[in-house]
Amino acid sequence: MAAPPATAAEEPPQPQPHAPEPGPGSTKGGREDSRAGRLSFCTKVCYGIGGVPNQIASSATAFYLQLFLLDIAQIPAAQVSLVLFGGKVSGAAADPVAGFFINRSRRTGSGRLMPWVLGCTPFIALAYFFLWFLPPFTSLRGLWYMTCYCLFQALATFFQVPYTALTMLLTPCPRERDSATAYRMTVEMAGTLMGATVHGLIVSGAHRPHRCEATATPGPVTVSPNAAHLYCIAAAVVAATYPVCSSLLCLGVKERPDPSAPASGPGLSFLAGLGLTTRHPPYLKLVVSFLFISAAVQVEQSYLVLFCTHASQLHDHVQGLVLTVLVSAVLSTPLWEWVLQHFGKMTSAFGIFVMVPFVILLAAVPAAPVAYVVAFVSGVSIAVSLLLPWSMLPDMVDDFQLRHHYGPGLETIFYSSYVFFTKLSGACALGISTLSLQFSGYQAGACKQAEEVVVTLKVLIGAVPTCMILAGLCILMVGSTAKTPSQDASRRLSLRRRTSYSLA
Repeated sequence: MAAPPATAAEEPPQPQPHAPEPGPGSTKGGREDSRAGRLSFCTKVCYGIGGVPNQIASSATAFYLQLFLLDIAQIPAAQVSLVLFGGKVSGAAADPVAGFFINRSRRTGSGRLMPWVLGCTPFIALAYFFLWFLPPFTSLRGLWYMTCYCLFQALATFFQVPYTALTMLLTPCPRERDSATAYRMTVEMAGTLMGATVHGLIVSGAHRPHRCEATATPGPVTVSPNAAHLYCIAAAVVAATYPVCSSLLCLGVKERPDPSAPASGPGLSFLAGLGLTTRHPPYLKLVVSFLFISAAVQVEQSYLVLFCTHASQLHDHVQGLVLTVLVSAVLSTPLWEWVLQHFGKMTSAFGIFVMVPFVILLAAVPAAPVAYVVAFVSGVSIAVSLLLPWSMLPDMVDDFQLRHHYGPGLETIFYSSYVFFTKLSGACALGISTLSLQFSGYQAGACKQAEEVVVTLKVLIGAVPTCMILAGLCILMVGSTAKTPSQDASRRLSLRRRTSYSLA
């Protein structure tokens, strides 16, 4: 308790930062800061494990929720559009709310962010399970799934915002933060791979192509009770990962703000901080560019399974294609981290463009060999599209704090506002695209869709992601970008944070 004030008191009388002889206290403090800046392998892995449940759940909903609502719950496409749009908007609206309350929360024995993660865990698990539950009534199913999806997205936001903002409080070293982010992305993708594998294998029996062989008419097919039961089992398995992984996160990761941070509130109000951060040019450019890129990735994921089911003869390859995308993303994440460290973050952004010609090829030639190649390349591009913004956000926070003299709490504002805007773009993209299926004549639960539906799915899987990715990359490459702070700048920033926390 007495150590932090002593450190803060020793710093001002030493105006020669480059002199190695200011006394034993300074040398000892430097060694302690260096050791404190390093993160152990166990800490990085446990930090990554903490984000696994949300990634498993979001992967399952991205690949299978739309298909479940259309073919198992047999909700009209217009209602599915409202469910997806409403859920995404709910999650987006919860981001600034989460940032506001988390920013005003006091530090406890387990930290300022960790209690939010642990407190949301049981409620998210329940909301996720009921999202895949088939209620006995049919007339209000659209309202049921709208409520469950909105609740799940909002709770997932209150889980994800403090979890991602925790990156800034693990260590003051930018390189270690980038390394922790890479570990997090790799572990999350590995968990997503296992979760998608289990979920896909469990529900694969609900979408066997032979269920339509005895039906000559293009109308809806009666849903087997076994299909709904399979989705409930898969939901229960995924929901169980929330308490398990949150416990490992709490045991393996200790929230470590600067030593002199008291248990008082932040030095800058949330609304004032939000106004300042959204006017920060490098951050604004990052947000706008990834509005398009993240929306493109969500559209590609959401319509891959529907495209394989209704617009091509790839029914038997759905699970294999989903696994190919995820395996490729997992394996390529360490490679992209190496590229990011050695060639810069803007250079690695070109990896997102790699998927553009291949998704167009898939729409034109929907054959199995082409589909697997496209799935592999898409996984490579999705990996860098997920890794890059979370590696750039800490640099944005540091760049902002080097230019301004504000206190703690900014990391929550930056992270929550970024997630808010990306979720809002995803809501608009998925809502409008699903509505286009309704206009093209999509029939829920039908074995064979009209030719207009097939053409619409080809456009959604090829042209739409291509345009969004090109627009996002053009915005990202134009203008200045926040640089990764040097060690000297990082040390000055750490000292400034200590002073800000002390005065808060």
